[in-house]
Amino acid sequence: MYRIRQIREDRDLSQETVAKVIKTTQQQYSKIETGRADISGEKLILLCKFYNLSADYILGISDDAKPIK
Repeated sequence: MYRIRQIREDRDLSQETVAKVIKTTQQQYSKIETGRADISGEKLILLCKFYNLSADYILGISDDAKPIK
């Protein structure tokens, strides 16, 4: 659904690692990656900070990965 799986795999990270960063379980993170669950704003912010990417890029709205400064 979102680009988060591609981003995670490109950085050779496990679902468990990223799940810890956004303060959730691996199972819930898997549901977010597959589109079976929505990502909360709080968790999206944590992902943006962790990856240093814009939310628009992570959500697939924009192809510009640069975060707003």
